[in-house]
Amino acid sequence: MSQFISVFDMLKIGVGPSSSHTLGPWRAAEQWIKQLKENEKFVLIDAIQVDLYGSLSLTGKGHATDLAIQLGLSGADPEYVPIENIGATINDIKEKEVLFLNAEKKVPFYKDSIQFNKEFLPFHANGIKFRGFLNGEEISTQTYYSIGGGFIVQENDHLEEEIEITKKNFPYPINRALQLEEYCERDHLLISDIVLKNELELRSSEEIDFELNRIWETMLECMYIGCHTEGRLPGGLNVKRRAFDTHTKLIKDTTYTNPKEWITAIRSTEVKFREILKWVSCFALSVNEVNAALGRVVTAPTNGSAGVIPAVLMYYLVIENHEADFNQIKKFLLTAGEIGSIFKKNATISAAMGGCQAEIGVSSAMAAGALTELLGGTAAQCLSAAEIAMEHHLGLTCDPIGGLVQVPCIERNSMGAIKAIHAAEIALETDPKDSLVHLDKVIDTMWETAKDMHKNYKETSEGGLAVHVGLADC
Repeated sequence: MSQFISVFDMLKIGVGPSSSHTLGPWRAAEQWIKQLKENEKFVLIDAIQVDLYGSLSLTGKGHATDLAIQLGLSGADPEYVPIENIGATINDIKEKEVLFLNAEKKVPFYKDSIQFNKEFLPFHANGIKFRGFLNGEEISTQTYYSIGGGFIVQENDHLEEEIEITKKNFPYPINRALQLEEYCERDHLLISDIVLKNELELRSSEEIDFELNRIWETMLECMYIGCHTEGRLPGGLNVKRRAFDTHTKLIKDTTYTNPKEWITAIRSTEVKFREILKWVSCFALSVNEVNAALGRVVTAPTNGSAGVIPAVLMYYLVIENHEADFNQIKKFLLTAGEIGSIFKKNATISAAMGGCQAEIGVSSAMAAGALTELLGGTAAQCLSAAEIAMEHHLGLTCDPIGGLVQVPCIERNSMGAIKAIHAAEIALETDPKDSLVHLDKVIDTMWETAKDMHKNYKETSEGGLAVHVGLADC
């Protein structure tokens, strides 16, 4: 049996712009500090060196990898750090050339304390090595790999806090989509019911509801901020925020004072057919504009694809079902999380390993399956919707201009959300027995495609739009 991957592993709260290049290295820095303390070396360290490899090196600057490492080493938590304090912390380290390690001790930290090495380590495309010194002698060396979605591993290790999923410790051990479908048919349960029963083995119902609500409120706040923030994104591409202008035209003169009132306000507007697509695009764009500006988002399953699931869920709340409440939000997130975990177990959610099909493709599949359940679809139809969404993202490359999670990443979230809704509609009108392709088959195909894809199209900025459009064109 494979490891248990919780919905809270797939949907993590963190800081943008990238789960693999920002959140992962941030968590790796925290893990290294933890290991230093366990080995009683933390108090001895008087100098630090960090080496980045592969994709982390090639697009690290654009993804703020170096900033994330400094914040992680400083003891800041990506879930709770005040976003407005990030700039001041980074500037203080730069100006004083001193880092307050875990907010406990000061160590020198220079411009070259983080080295960008273009070579790839054999284990994974996203390698990071932390080295600690005492009087010039290296006393600690740890290598981590950021494998997508904020997950980190060490070579020959297992996933952080990995839990094996078997019949002994979980009522519904799931590795493949077919297993999930069979459980639902046998016990007459929805996908969200199955997922909830497994989650209840680890935490109480109250804890699950609290955390799912916190995830949703982070998504909602992110959309709200993105729709109410104008200007241009940082990083050098001079990309204009578009969610603000689109939202202004759509919301018109409707009044509200907070995100929850905002939902009611949108519901009260007379949404025309063509405006539905504009609203969905607006929601998706807003999230990834916040993400690109180092805002707080939810990995779904990654930061680069963080806009798809909130946009599709918001579509359901403000267009499909005005009476929907937390119960529907809960079902959506549970179902989406499980579909994402099946992709992770059998393929990848890392663009550095599989291109953007592993991010936008997976997020679109997650959203499509979850929306289908809320619209009354069977488990088989939910999985069919996920298959349809991924099938039409197969081969999607990752080629961010300037290594930034902006172009084409932000627009791709909009497209992924629209495809998810369309996939759900097709699945609801289809008998899954007539489908030639099962979700498991498309996941296997995605992984084979990922392995065949040239490395230049896997988040290296060495192919595609990344080389045909440069800063001089912006």
